[in-house]
Amino acid sequence: MDELARQLEQQIKPLRRYALALVGDPARADDLVQDCLERAWSRGHLYRPGSDMRAWLFTILHNLHANAARRYNTRPKEVPLDGQPDAPATAATQGEALVLNELRAALTLVPDEQRQVLLLVGMEQMTYQEVANVLGIPIGTVMSRLHRGRERLRGLLGSGPREQPRSSP
Repeated sequence: MDELARQLEQQIKPLRRYALALVGDPARADDLVQDCLERAWSRGHLYRPGSDMRAWLFTILHNLHANAARRYNTRPKEVPLDGQPDAPATAATQGEALVLNELRAALTLVPDEQRQVLLLVGMEQMTYQEVANVLGIPIGTVMSRLHRGRERLRGLLGSGPREQPRSSP
């Protein structure tokens, strides 16, 4: 069990980063990660040694998020009492903060299916196959959602489709 605990501990930061990007609320993200780790710990006997621990944990997190999202969408929204979101560990410069805020806002407008793939590939650096395993979808669907998500983000961020330079005669 010590090995399982060590492997779980190594994945806390990536799980939290992904959960925070999915739900946008630090408290909900922490709850989601805690539920994921509790489920993995209590079902550690189901983990196949030699398989990808990271993919197993992200699959658990994804499934918990999908279930929680269905329940959460039926509840009224909570309003924070202090009105101040948690600050990142390292403060961004003003320009970086503006870009990050714009990106966060744009990501909320991308459909969930595309956002999940964007976050797993772009932020968590997972391969297409790993993402397909985590989300339980074919690899072609991963590529399609990733392409559509990137195009949607480009449109939302005002960068539009990339133009190819014209060659001079």
